[in-house]
Amino acid sequence: MTEATLPEIDIVAAVAKELTLPLNKVRATAELLADGNTVPFISRYRKEVTGNLDEVQIRDIQVTTKRLDDLQARKQSVAKAIREQNAWTATIAKNLATAASLQAVEDIYLPYKQKRRTKATIAKEAGLMGMAQIVQTFPATSLAESAEAFINPAKGINTLEDVLSGVHEIFAEVIGENAGLREWVRKYTLDNGLLESKQKRGAEDKDQPRVYQLYYDFAQQIKRVRNHQVLALNRGEKENVLSVNVRVDVAAIERYLKFRLVGSRTGAAADVLTAAANDAYKRFIAPAIEREIRKSLTDVAATDAIKVFGKNLYHLLMGAPLRGRVVLGFDPGIRTGSKLAVVDENGRFLEKAVIYPHKAAKYDPQGAKQVIIGLVKKYGVSLVAIGNGTASRESQAFIADIIKTDLPALQYVVVNESGASVYSASDVARAEFPDLHVEERSAISIARRLQDPMAELIKIDPQAVGVGQYQHDLPTKELDAELNAVLETAVNQVGVNLNTASPQLLEHIAGLTKTTAANIVTYRDENGPFTTRTELKKVPKLGPKAFEQAAGFLRIPDGKNVLDNTDIHPESYGLASTLLKETGSQPGPSSANVLQALANPAEAERLQVGLPTLTDVIESLTHPGRDLRDGTEGAILRTDVLSVKDLKPGMQLQGTVRNVVDFGAFVDIGVHEDGLVHIKNMVKTDRKTRHIETVNPYNYVAVGDIVTVWVKEVDVQRARIGLSMVPIVAD
Repeated sequence: MTEATLPEIDIVAAVAKELTLPLNKVRATAELLADGNTVPFISRYRKEVTGNLDEVQIRDIQVTTKRLDDLQARKQSVAKAIREQNAWTATIAKNLATAASLQAVEDIYLPYKQKRRTKATIAKEAGLMGMAQIVQTFPATSLAESAEAFINPAKGINTLEDVLSGVHEIFAEVIGENAGLREWVRKYTLDNGLLESKQKRGAEDKDQPRVYQLYYDFAQQIKRVRNHQVLALNRGEKENVLSVNVRVDVAAIERYLKFRLVGSRTGAAADVLTAAANDAYKRFIAPAIEREIRKSLTDVAATDAIKVFGKNLYHLLMGAPLRGRVVLGFDPGIRTGSKLAVVDENGRFLEKAVIYPHKAAKYDPQGAKQVIIGLVKKYGVSLVAIGNGTASRESQAFIADIIKTDLPALQYVVVNESGASVYSASDVARAEFPDLHVEERSAISIARRLQDPMAELIKIDPQAVGVGQYQHDLPTKELDAELNAVLETAVNQVGVNLNTASPQLLEHIAGLTKTTAANIVTYRDENGPFTTRTELKKVPKLGPKAFEQAAGFLRIPDGKNVLDNTDIHPESYGLASTLLKETGSQPGPSSANVLQALANPAEAERLQVGLPTLTDVIESLTHPGRDLRDGTEGAILRTDVLSVKDLKPGMQLQGTVRNVVDFGAFVDIGVHEDGLVHIKNMVKTDRKTRHIETVNPYNYVAVGDIVTVWVKEVDVQRARIGLSMVPIVAD
């Protein structure tokens, strides 16, 4: 191990060990990924090969493999750099080979890293290394006599003080770069340090809403700081409202350094080393450790926030579609009026209008009422989708009044319009509705996202849909990767109609790209609807591999082959046909009993197919055209309206979860402002519960869930609503 190149490690074995997964499953999955197979395809159609690993496990293998590959590559480059300096030793080789993190590798490399000329470098060039070596022997005599020999005016060393100052710099740098000492200080600080924040002097005007009030005088053990607190502190610091620092018992660290470097020795040499150690800590180690800890906390918090965003986005996309309803999209507005758009059962735009139901320059409530009634009767509208932005509550009251007096069969839903304006101004919206204004496109988007959340939300930048926390502070590359993975998972789990799907939806299908998705739509426009999946092979630039990956996730409801409307892959059509022929069955629920009786190991062996594939094919045959979202709860349909002033403590309501964060969940109860269910009000706790942070909100709710809540407190002035999922008895 004395060569510059380190021994190669079995990355697959390391991944299997870290994830506690069987080696054979990890190796098979790694080979499938290396061959260009997508995660959804592997998860769905290669279960026998992977041993039934799910998408999460496969993505974990993918991510962990990349991280360990990067770590090994960095080790090799560091080894090469140290070798080129003729500084390679067996100890370095051993330490580098066993380093388990990039930080550990960088600690080893630090003394050999090229740096600017330092005071220590100048001291070494002046020949003071010899004096440093004398100090390390802890001579009993005075250091002055030895130091005399190192005075060198030609090198700028004119006095004894210059000699000792140079020696001090040499020791301070060496101590500051010692990997072992840094690791001890790092661990001690992590175990015992505090993360503190104070309001900056003169920052009162920068935080008028007092968003950061909780952090004006904040201190928490580093190991117990919560992720959302880290992100809040970072943002407050960035906005110059807060000053943030790490505090630790410096005296304890200095005692340790003295013990390690000097022990029980006394005298001038011991004093020189002790002073150098203290200086090394203050100048080099402490600032570096604080930066590392802050960065580590931020990285962990960002990773968690990205996962939160991903989970919330997934549940938002998987919201139940509202089929078979003609919907009136209502984008509330005051000065420029409220925009209306009627869409039919399939989301096709029918008619638009502008009304002025709210007090403004063109206030015309009666005229607005007649427009609404006219559109409802003309197109058979049964549902109004009202955006939850400005004037939403007033718009709800307006519609509720029409329902009471004129249209008792009509209902309305408050729709989270986050991102609707982003879509409306996008190239996608302009291409779809070139003759409409931005606000009119927004009304269409609001109506459509109620009918099919996934199909509409897929057109919007995920960061604009309002289901994350501090998303604008998160690393873009990592966030994009997570959100793209979520989009890929959700879209492929549901599948898409090949003849109606937008290019934005198609590009997230396994194996397809932006180019091939656009080519599918172009081919469809030029040749008419697809009648079979195999026709996809005629699409330009859609090769055999892309077809293999994508075909099973693309549906043709009215095609020539009923199997094309299932998630059975074309490679298994022979098996499906055999099952139907042998049982005399037709695809559908009526054949469930006879087909499911064949889902056993003996039949799998007879048919020479894996049991997971046999089971999946049978399940698909009994549910052609199925949509996983159909089993989820839909939107809350309303006919009346509440305001914040109507809320009283103890009141029981139903609401829709709009966002889930580390500290709780925001719930839409139909009063414009979402209420917060804090984690402490999410589940009943008792005295045995030591820390409320042990409650994980994601174990109790997800975005889109319909929940029963009780009003806990209402702050009308600040428009803040506290809710509880634990029943409250009204006074």
